[in-house]
Amino acid sequence: MKLSIDTEQQTLTYGSNGSAHQLPLYSKEAFERLSDVWVKVGWNEKYAYTFSWMGRPIIQLPEDMIRMQEVIWRIQPDVLVEMGVAHGGSLVFYASLFEAMHQGRVVGVDIEIRPHNRVAIEEHPLAHRITLIEGDSTADETVQQVRECVQPGDRVLVVLDSCHTKAHVRAELEAYAEFVTPGSYIVATDGIMQELHDVPGGDPTWCDDHPSAAAIEFAEAHPEFILEQPPWMFNESQLSRNITHWPQAWLRRREDV
Repeated sequence: MKLSIDTEQQTLTYGSNGSAHQLPLYSKEAFERLSDVWVKVGWNEKYAYTFSWMGRPIIQLPEDMIRMQEVIWRIQPDVLVEMGVAHGGSLVFYASLFEAMHQGRVVGVDIEIRPHNRVAIEEHPLAHRITLIEGDSTADETVQQVRECVQPGDRVLVVLDSCHTKAHVRAELEAYAEFVTPGSYIVATDGIMQELHDVPGGDPTWCDDHPSAAAIEFAEAHPEFILEQPPWMFNESQLSRNITHWPQAWLRRREDV
């Protein structure tokens, strides 16, 4: 696709194979097309690798963090289970929200928690709200350890941010859907991979092998879950679409099933 911007005429022109369409530059549609390109270029330039939260690297797009905060505030979970620990920034982010809310605890699962990251997380001021579990996220013994961290009556939200192959995410969805309480979510992050197959740092196999494909299949097989973007809590714009690394990620457990 070719895309050109004329700031003097205030237009955005896009097209492919000889076709051309023009939009007002200052419009919802132009913003969305520019954002799609911005996200792809930003991913290739490792934009998400430039942030930290309370001293720990957090490899997330800022909008995804804010949208997650909105969901956490609305749902008020007692437990948030996250697959994928890395440097621990996301765990600390969620723990800081729970600390401000005076409730909630975080369970972080990873097949390998590197010693220096474990030390940094366990010595963090918010460590009292974090439990670390090292093991294959889909192994029965790991799932059982997570189960032991959840008490009867807990509201639970699950975030999948470990291995992003379709097969692994689908296996995690099957393993952890049972924990998700009605009205809450299981989130298959980083489906943006399907849009990154053609960038310099991407992989052609990502066209089909990505988390969103797993989430779509899971929703088709599990009618008790709905694949939908959580509603925004505040919006005085005409915009309606997340600028995100997590397209088709949010699986909400229905309350009427």
